[in-house]
Amino acid sequence: MTKSNKKEPKEESLVKKLWGAANKLKKNIDAAEYKHIALGLIFLKYISDAYEELREKLEKGEGEYAGADPEDKDEYKAEKIFFVPEKARWKYLQGRAKLPSIGKDIDDAMDWIEKDNESLRGVLPRGYAHEKLDKQSIGGLIDLFSTATLGTSEAKSKDLLGKVYEYFLGQFALSEGKKAGQFYTPTSVVRLLVELIEPYEGRVFDPCCGSGGMFVQSEKFVNAHSDHYKKSNGKKLALNPSDRIAIYGQESNQTTWRLCKMNLSIRTIDSSNVKWNNEGSFLNDLHKDLKADFILANPPFNDGDWSGNMLRDDARWDVLGKKLPPPVNNANYAWLMHIIYHLAPNGTAGVVLSKGSLTSQTSNEGEIRKAMIKANLVDCIVNLPPKLFLNTQIPACLWILSRSKANGTFRNRQNEILFIDARNMGFMIDRRNRDLSEKDIADIANIYHNWRNKDGSYEDIAGFCKSASIEEVEKLNFVLTPGRFVGLADEEDDFNFEEKFTSLKSELEEQMRQEEELNKSIIENILKLDI
Repeated sequence: MTKSNKKEPKEESLVKKLWGAANKLKKNIDAAEYKHIALGLIFLKYISDAYEELREKLEKGEGEYAGADPEDKDEYKAEKIFFVPEKARWKYLQGRAKLPSIGKDIDDAMDWIEKDNESLRGVLPRGYAHEKLDKQSIGGLIDLFSTATLGTSEAKSKDLLGKVYEYFLGQFALSEGKKAGQFYTPTSVVRLLVELIEPYEGRVFDPCCGSGGMFVQSEKFVNAHSDHYKKSNGKKLALNPSDRIAIYGQESNQTTWRLCKMNLSIRTIDSSNVKWNNEGSFLNDLHKDLKADFILANPPFNDGDWSGNMLRDDARWDVLGKKLPPPVNNANYAWLMHIIYHLAPNGTAGVVLSKGSLTSQTSNEGEIRKAMIKANLVDCIVNLPPKLFLNTQIPACLWILSRSKANGTFRNRQNEILFIDARNMGFMIDRRNRDLSEKDIADIANIYHNWRNKDGSYEDIAGFCKSASIEEVEKLNFVLTPGRFVGLADEEDDFNFEEKFTSLKSELEEQMRQEEELNKSIIENILKLDI
């Protein structure tokens, strides 16, 4: 343990050193664009390192590699290593880093790698030869990343590239602000969701998967907790922890999908079922028949542009026993029903939504929430602290859904919902952003597990958590705000100035947008009149 602890700061220092230097080289490039340039080169360095390490073993031809052909692509495929053609290898590119043609060299390298590795087709970034990119900066990035060894067995054992990739994604998210919501969910929020629903084994689905953080944390969870799960449940699990979960995902933004595919590839997570189309999960559900054991999702908050008017008769709105179409101007409940539709009979889901979803009555939202509660689908609600998300100040919460609260795996929780108010947890990273500590995550997850597990030792804690009956929820008109149940005065929960101001501002902006669209529609119709 002592040895490990000494090395960790060095790895962290390397990660921050790489970011600091890379950030200086970006010059006038927008963060959203530079993200793909830097992460693409990091990925290229990783696969080249891994290729060179295996090639050296094949060339020596010792032991299990006796008689192996270093030019045989199948040798690399068998070891889950990408084959890298000669002119795409890092040594070759490093030797040309100072040439004005380096941008084209990298674009060509990406083409050759995709040609020789089917799983990377259409994934790797291009545009390094674009005239607006400073070739000296690109060369500087190559020299910079050459100082780090990312793809060797030793580096993989430390998940060094994973740490670099994750840190860079987080830093780019900070740089991009509101735009970051398309690809990034704060790691602590993802970790909390994963710790809550415990995806030990089965099909894991994210219908709006961004850069794949939910999948990465799920695999980390499996690797970290498999021994405990095996002992406590007597399960016969696959020998390789990574083989115990199957990943399914969908993403509508192609560049974000590419980030996801690279993010999963560097961890050798099978991403063949992570799909892209520009229509999205509602209009073009690419996993129509999937029934997932675990679903993790952070959909766009209060999305008013989800084409709901085209889907009024969709089968997904029948999941609650009667057809309840969600409102066309807010996708929150559309996402909830889409997720319930894809849950296996004993499945569990963790969903991040705006806090307004706990109280909203617009269109069918109140009726949908009531039907979900009466159907015993809502297992737990967690009120999150403010300022966790880089892309919005809208207050957020977690919905934990269970398809069957009496399936025997855990305690029978029918007629109960657990409420956790974690608004006061976390710590400030800077003046604008908050994060959850390891202890915060453990405390919240332990409360839920003690409440859910057969041998749990759960007790209500005034001001923090409360196990409420469906009857208690019904008395409050099926509103699910935790503060109303855990012992705080209604006023403290309902009239928090910061939360109320942000929520009202968001609602006002949405109303103004709808009014603008209505006025535009009226004008267009008037112009069409033949008068």
